[in-house]
Amino acid sequence: MDGRLYWITGLSGAGKTTIGNLLYTYLKGKYPNTVIFDGDALRQAFGNDLGYSAEDRFQCAMRYARLCRLLVEQDIHVVCCTISMFDQVREWNRRNIENYSEIYIEVPLAVLEERNQKNLYRDVKDGKREDVVGMDLKLQLPENPDIRLVNDGTRTPEEMCQVLIGELAKERQ
Repeated sequence: MDGRLYWITGLSGAGKTTIGNLLYTYLKGKYPNTVIFDGDALRQAFGNDLGYSAEDRFQCAMRYARLCRLLVEQDIHVVCCTISMFDQVREWNRRNIENYSEIYIEVPLAVLEERNQKNLYRDVKDGKREDVVGMDLKLQLPENPDIRLVNDGTRTPEEMCQVLIGELAKERQ
């Protein structure tokens, strides 16, 4: 089987989609059978029928995992950028997807709050929003990701992607 899943996880604003798109572009040049998924786009594709509670987020994550497995089994390379901060989902991926690479993008909370791209973190603190992973929803940090990238703003997304590509090459040896 030649397909592979690159499961990029981290909190909202961590840079998952930005780094994932750069990885996708790189992989697409090597493997034309490469696709990219973003958690927000997948929610829409599945009809936006689930909310943001922990239970709904878990159901979403399992949908994404099963879809990714289906594609990997058809020799497609999949870059999936999703919060999906559940040990159970990552463990399912490891057990059920032969070529699985777990990539955790770690960002200090202070940096996330400063970026605050969707006003999520400020809105939770102001009581305007709830069900935000890492704030009022418990998160399960990946304990043993295959690759851990710290995205604290000291490197560009392109530099982060180059580090990721280097780490992926080591992983395959």
